[in-house]
Amino acid sequence: MSEIRQGLGYTEEHEWALAAGEHAVRIGITDHAQHQLGDIVFVELPRPGDRVEAGQPLGTIESVKTVSDLYAPVGGIVAKVNEALADSPELVNSEPYDGGWMLEIETDADASELVTALLDAAAYSERID
Repeated sequence: MSEIRQGLGYTEEHEWALAAGEHAVRIGITDHAQHQLGDIVFVELPRPGDRVEAGQPLGTIESVKTVSDLYAPVGGIVAKVNEALADSPELVNSEPYDGGWMLEIETDADASELVTALLDAAAYSERID
């Protein structure tokens, strides 16, 4: 069974979002998504300074099975990317909510409000059951 953490926002496309500051949102893919994809071998992410739009593709994730788009749960400017994924993309499998986070987006809005507007843990759980 997949781990679904309380306090995160979730998307229909299986990304999670965490308010990481007043205007910063940290993003990754869910435990469910990494199980579905299998062994992750490559993650392509935007560069810091790039603008991303909510609901739009922002990169790709490649596993031994397939290549899938990653979608932005919120819009804004990429503030940070998880550089560790360049050498260790398997962190997405082993630590999807911790060491396998993907990027942080700086938004103009309140990060907590943006995350709260996404699916909560219960709604996401119903979505994947």
